Amino acid sequence: MDRFKIIEKKELEKLPKTTGVYCFIEETAESRSPLIYIGKAINIQSRVKNHFQQPSYRDNLFIDKVDKIGYLETNNSEIEALILEANLIKKYQPKYNVMWRDDKSYFWVAIFKNKNGAPYILITHQPQKLQTPNSKLQTNLKTQNLKFKTEYIGPFVEGTALKKTLRFLRRVFPYYTSAKHSKNKCAYCHLDLCPGPYENLAALRNELRASSALDEYRKNIEKIILILKGKRNTVLNSLKEEMRQLSKKNKFEEAGNVRDKIYALQQVMSHTHVINTSNVGKAQIRHSLAIAELRRILNLENISRIECYDISNIQGKQATGSMVVFVNGKPDKNLYRKFKIKTIDTPNDIAMIKEVLERRFAHPEWKYPEMILIDGGKAQLNIAIKTKNEVKKESLTLSLRSYSQSQNFKNIKNIKIISIAKGKQELFIEGQKKPIPLKQLPQKVYNLIKQLDDEAHRFAIAYHKKLREKYLLN
Repeated sequence: MDRFKIIEKKELEKLPKTTGVYCFIEETAESRSPLIYIGKAINIQSRVKNHFQQPSYRDNLFIDKVDKIGYLETNNSEIEALILEANLIKKYQPKYNVMWRDDKSYFWVAIFKNKNGAPYILITHQPQKLQTPNSKLQTNLKTQNLKFKTEYIGPFVEGTALKKTLRFLRRVFPYYTSAKHSKNKCAYCHLDLCPGPYENLAALRNELRASSALDEYRKNIEKIILILKGKRNTVLNSLKEEMRQLSKKNKFEEAGNVRDKIYALQQVMSHTHVINTSNVGKAQIRHSLAIAELRRILNLENISRIECYDISNIQGKQATGSMVVFVNGKPDKNLYRKFKIKTIDTPNDIAMIKEVLERRFAHPEWKYPEMILIDGGKAQLNIAIKTKNEVKKESLTLSLRSYSQSQNFKNIKNIKIISIAKGKQELFIEGQKKPIPLKQLPQKVYNLIKQLDDEAHRFAIAYHKKLREKYLLN
């Protein structure tokens, strides 16, 4: 796996406190690549510890599966870490990087050309020719012939860091950001960040090799492309060779300009801070936005607690049910519950869901959710609704004096139930006749639904495996 240095999960103290890229490895992964997640960090040790000690709702999906940890240092270069992360994600397509983002959520650097043939650079979410039958992230972004047909470089995970990187590279290699330019100099021209009006660029002649300034500008763009592909040393060696050739020809002024570029590029790559360290606030914003969008879809005034249920069994044997709880969009493992199926020993997921929900509804002290997600299709949704409606006020156990029978009964009746049919990729909603295709859901809602379902599935399987091992040992 490239040059990753590998350590055991229990050896976190061996991780370096420097900038670089890290990966989580699942040795029993069913996919071709055991890498299940790749990330970057200013301080690798601190960031990896944070995954384990303060896991986010996303971390909870995979953190228990991690067997080993790999890392690559980038000599404290944050830009190199950003670029290396992008290249490794594209190469290995780790499961938990891919599942959280579609093509519209990753960032790509696009190099277009205008009618004069001058390249210009933009950041985009929607590169062309991205989709393949095998994967959303596999692309045909092979290095093109650099005659500047449209080229895309990525995927980059963090848009802010990418924008900062391009901003600093622009100081070394000025470039255009639009197809048009006024006939006069713009503000960026005066800051030496823009090559100037297109007409002047095409008309000017470079004394070296009698080539146009446009050709020299294209070479600068080639260098930016190589840097974004992780080939910084190739660019530096090329510039050093160019400086030597100019010196041999006594072109000392031009050689000095190239020397200044080399120094500026080295400074940018080594000492520029681009990685954002305040991800906690952004994660909370994502949670809030997803919940707000889900409330709108389900027509609910409030969603603070969500419960998700799944069943795991083999031909009805050692059957288990799981209940995972998300509060304000984040998992609360202290509220998780697991159920050993007692009344059914044949493969009948619908009857098992009914048993689990009957037992759950008998516990008002757990507090009732505003929404329940069931793993399954229309049949599972119908049995869940029927079970909810069959709850009798008198049957509620008052485990806490502060609980009101009437209030609990009302809370149960107000629960909105939905189900996810993973086979047909549809979401069934109580009170709606037609399901919603998952691909039509807002991305934030889709991610939340998927995380809920995956977590319930993980929790149910873990308990089922435990029961099965116990059975086999006996």
